[in-house]
Amino acid sequence: MLRLALIAHDEKKDDMVAFAREHVAFLKTCHIVATGTTGQMILDACPELSIRRLKSGPLGGDQQIGALISEGAIDALIFFVDPLSALPHDVDVKALTRLAIVYDIPMALNRATAKAVLRSQTT
Repeated sequence: MLRLALIAHDEKKDDMVAFAREHVAFLKTCHIVATGTTGQMILDACPELSIRRLKSGPLGGDQQIGALISEGAIDALIFFVDPLSALPHDVDVKALTRLAIVYDIPMALNRATAKAVLRSQTT
């Protein structure tokens, strides 16, 4: 079972929800963790999914997911980043992406790459 982390910046949360709806059949086969608000929005749209919600990203959720990555408990990260908005928790974002690179897990930062990550798991 794929252990998948889902995070989306505020301006990308609707895009993450749409992505989850589009791929709900596959996501039902995954063990999913998500930051708080993103996870709740996905659950509201896709109640058939099982999602472990962590804290909101700025309140430590990004760091919680980073810790799971470092413990080997996450196989892939989908993090819809909004490059056009100022990020008050930019240091946490950089730390999370650095951990995904260090631990060599697939990391998608946009919808096209997220689709590729899911496709790679079905072949």
